[in-house]
Amino acid sequence: MVRYGGEGLAFRTLGRTGLQVTPLCVGSAPLGNTPLAYQQAVPLEDALATVRRVFEGPINYLDTSNNYGDAEQRIGIVVRELGGLPDGFVLETKVDRDMETGDFSGDRVRRSVEESLQRLGLDRLGLVHFHDPEHITFEEGVAPNGPLEALQELKGEGVIAHLGVAGGPIDLMRQYIRTGAFDVVLTHNRFNLIDQSAEPLLDEAAELGVAVLNAAAFGGGILAGSRASKGFFAYRKASPEILARVDALDAACARHDVPLAAAAIQFPMRENRITATLAGCVTPGEVDRLIENARRPIPDELWEEIAP
Repeated sequence: MVRYGGEGLAFRTLGRTGLQVTPLCVGSAPLGNTPLAYQQAVPLEDALATVRRVFEGPINYLDTSNNYGDAEQRIGIVVRELGGLPDGFVLETKVDRDMETGDFSGDRVRRSVEESLQRLGLDRLGLVHFHDPEHITFEEGVAPNGPLEALQELKGEGVIAHLGVAGGPIDLMRQYIRTGAFDVVLTHNRFNLIDQSAEPLLDEAAELGVAVLNAAAFGGGILAGSRASKGFFAYRKASPEILARVDALDAACARHDVPLAAAAIQFPMRENRITATLAGCVTPGEVDRLIENARRPIPDELWEEIAP
């Protein structure tokens, strides 16, 4: 029997949802061959092996999305192999705009959910995020018959258990959580060893009782030493200042015999306003290393040296 949690991965309550999740969540964007500034082709069998490793390991939390390439379909293959989600496992997905037309209407949200259910092999969804709403105006997002209303209706129908909002611009995320419609907010690339611009969102979410998920602790891979992401931060060409900061962090970690990836993943895990931190994995070995780095002892002296 799978036993989730354990040393260094003690369960946390995901806010008002009541879901018990590990402080680490595996992200599936890269294993679905999602188009990014730099793309790593992941063969189907490697992706399936990675998903299987997640389900059988101590992490009980997996993140995906309608527009993460083949990610939902690949996860669904393993879910069907297992005869459904294992007990105690939390799988979240996201509704997305039509990537060809830009349509993000209420009708599109319903189609997005139907597609996810079919791909994942499920008859209902646990936590679903309104994904990247920055591609429409806030007024369009909350308009009658719009995407938020459709999500709320799907929740009322029992198709979705909990609603979250996931996106980039901090001020926009703050607008959405003020509506009271969301139990969870997901921010990416804005709380890590390089960038802490999500601070106002973390404060407001705590005041409102909205749980926070933090994605891209590795800044797209550069803080994990990924060769594919070298020279990039947050999926864009990194400035000389950012590259100098990465070099300084790497040198400090080396002086304390700590992998930079360990400091990078544990930095947001130490923040009590964040329930779980997401990191993408594309091989079973990467899943194992993520867990090892999350559990690796780090001396206080290093935290003092690399404090933002």
